[in-house]
Amino acid sequence: MNVGVAHSEVNPNTRVMNSRGIWLAYVISVGVLHVVLLSIPFFSVPVVWTLTNVIHNLVMYLLLHTVKGTPFETPDQGKDRLLTHWEQIDYGTQCTSSRKFLSVSPVVLYLLTSFYTKYDPAHFIVNTASLLSVLLPKLPQFHGVRVFGINKY
Repeated sequence: MNVGVAHSEVNPNTRVMNSRGIWLAYVISVGVLHVVLLSIPFFSVPVVWTLTNVIHNLVMYLLLHTVKGTPFETPDQGKDRLLTHWEQIDYGTQCTSSRKFLSVSPVVLYLLTSFYTKYDPAHFIVNTASLLSVLLPKLPQFHGVRVFGINKY
């Protein structure tokens, strides 16, 4: 047990997606976002689905792939300071259930969005670009890689 902390994890970021009910809360949050966007009267259904997809992917990109470090004081001597939240999940182990869930959920939302926008070319391009921007950083080949030095420090 670490002195001065209320948890036994060295870095609580590593196990947050394995917490009880977090996947349900994630799905409910996306559903609430969609319902809130649907309640805006001048948005059509295809626009709402595209906005839901783009907002979801933007938030997930910011939270998982740009935020680095940990908000907790950890005894790792700054090792996790240079890692994004995605790189810290499950101590960097690839193909865990948490990582699979976070990789499959944008794809499912993309498929739903494509269906409800009736594969309109403009919506399709926006949604595909949004999906790729959130899926490519999740690939194991990009673990710890900073493309063009972006987010290096």
